[in-house]
Amino acid sequence: MSGGIAARLYRGEAGVNVVGRRKVWFLVAMIAIVIAVGSMVVRGFSLGIEFEGGNQYNVPVSVGTLDDVEKAFGDAGVEVKTGQTIGDSQYIIKTELIKDAARQTEIKDSVAQRFNINPTQISDSAVSTSWGGQVTDKAALSLVIFLAAVLVYLVARFEWRMAAAAIASLLLDLVLTAGVYSLVGFEVTPSTVIGFLTILGFALYDVVVVFDKVQENTKGITGSSTQTYSEAANLAVNQTLMRSINTGLVALLPVGGLLFIGAGLLGAGTLKDLGLVLFIGMGVAVYSSIFFATPVLAELKDREPRLQAHNTRVAAKRASLAKEQASRAASPALDSDGVPVGGGGSDGSGGTAKKVERSELAGAAPRPGARPSSRPGTGKRPRAGGRPGGGSGRR
Repeated sequence: MSGGIAARLYRGEAGVNVVGRRKVWFLVAMIAIVIAVGSMVVRGFSLGIEFEGGNQYNVPVSVGTLDDVEKAFGDAGVEVKTGQTIGDSQYIIKTELIKDAARQTEIKDSVAQRFNINPTQISDSAVSTSWGGQVTDKAALSLVIFLAAVLVYLVARFEWRMAAAAIASLLLDLVLTAGVYSLVGFEVTPSTVIGFLTILGFALYDVVVVFDKVQENTKGITGSSTQTYSEAANLAVNQTLMRSINTGLVALLPVGGLLFIGAGLLGAGTLKDLGLVLFIGMGVAVYSSIFFATPVLAELKDREPRLQAHNTRVAAKRASLAKEQASRAASPALDSDGVPVGGGGSDGSGGTAKKVERSELAGAAPRPGARPSSRPGTGKRPRAGGRPGGGSGRR
């Protein structure tokens, strides 16, 4: 049939067996979770000064390169946490927390002397660990409220199994995104926390779109014996597959521009933290909405007794149809005379002899209303009223 790949996926003609291979996707997710959690436990996170406290210094870019500035702070006896370029005007150097005001002044003077500038050209600020703790607590509270609201909405809109599968998908997004941050060593800032909450909304949207199609395909499914719940759910995944991919690409393009062009080429370092978490999180969300959320839903639904009985009926009907087709294939086709078409006899004549014999017998028998045929051996017809043997019929 005509149509592109999207149309073929929608009709189920080019279906990708996602739900049927859910054990594979569960294994992939489990391995990824183990790696992510292991990295978070062993390596931890590279926390910004907003979370663990520290000092921030702004230095004009006219003094030299970023490496030169970081080296100058290191020579001043302070540990540099991170350094980045903000636009084309200044560098931001984040260091360990220095509580002594005299020590802060000494560091500024040392760096200013190194580059022959006035110490007033270097601005500084300090962030205490208590502020970072407040940010963490508020972020955790926001996450709990968001997940609770999502759970209530999905239970009211769909059912508790769909809500459970969606929450599991969202948690997978969070764990894997956090695992990437831990593995690569990206710095965690308040912008990162905002990005985490943002990707949850994107991931939820994609999951709801798929689940809405699943609900449409499985409505009244137990009334027939042609399709199981998992097969209908897999069809829904295929029907929304191109939409999920296109939505993910459309969302990743501006985020990629924000990250690679804004932060990379233009040097807008304040955009890097937000763009990075959005780019990673949205990519993970597209994967989880296709290969995790619906397979989890199908696994939960297949444990329901009502659907287990339905799946048994579907399997029994398919077995009966297969047996009937096999029986028809084994039995030869018969013609109008009841003779196998193309069948082979022991004499190799293929039923021809039987056809000839039946044809002769059919010719020997008179048709209703027809005159008797000539007597055997004489070739003459008996006269009307004549007796057998040639008599005239008169005495």
